[in-house]
Amino acid sequence: MTFADDLALAHELADIADAIALPRFMAQDLQVETKPDDSPVTDADRATERAIKAKLAEARPNDALIGEEYGNTSGSGNRTWIIDPIDGTANFMRGVPVWASLIALAVDGKPVVSVVSAPAMGRRWWAAPEVGAHTREIDGSSRAIRVSNIADAAHASISYNNLRLWDQSGKLPQLVEFTRTLWRTRAYGDFWSYMLLAEGSVDIVAEHDLKIYDIAALVPIVEQAGGKLTALDGPLAAETSSVLASNGKLHSLATAALG
Repeated sequence: MTFADDLALAHELADIADAIALPRFMAQDLQVETKPDDSPVTDADRATERAIKAKLAEARPNDALIGEEYGNTSGSGNRTWIIDPIDGTANFMRGVPVWASLIALAVDGKPVVSVVSAPAMGRRWWAAPEVGAHTREIDGSSRAIRVSNIADAAHASISYNNLRLWDQSGKLPQLVEFTRTLWRTRAYGDFWSYMLLAEGSVDIVAEHDLKIYDIAALVPIVEQAGGKLTALDGPLAAETSSVLASNGKLHSLATAALG
């Protein structure tokens, strides 16, 4: 078995996710509940994860699984699939098309293969060792992607996501001060910020209050595109919740300002 085989399976899982989630997007009978952590979950989240879990049980029965909605399944080796069935559930339930299924494979705890599929946007991104990072455009064409070469703050753009979470973290003043040195500030949010970084359209991304299933699928795509993704204050770990990603050239600058 090769990483190419794993990537092919990840695409198959993304196809399964698209086929379930997209028809439920903007459905009048969408079922929405609030989980104990006050985050929303829909029937589409749960149905998508069940289908992915069933396919993995068939195709990779010895691999472990970490899922957002149905918890973890142990494996017999060093391979773990990490799934967020719908990243951007709040967008999904409000009719905003910026949501995606995040599918990653970690080996020895390191995410190495991933697919991010955003069917309502007509987009998909993927990465694996010796494959690099790629995207499929809305017209169906595919291309390799690469982070930007911006190396100075005055020409850099940042996507910082939720200001309330920055305030809760106590780092809102640092964020505001840092943005004064940058060319452009935006809050594209969720997976999309990181995909724009990997494509070279954004140079720095930072946000708080993430879980492993929010992060894992982003790592291979950012890294294979030439970027860097760490915790806001050090190396990335399974318990990381505050993340910093960049084109690499700006990482030390951003860490000093925000970490």
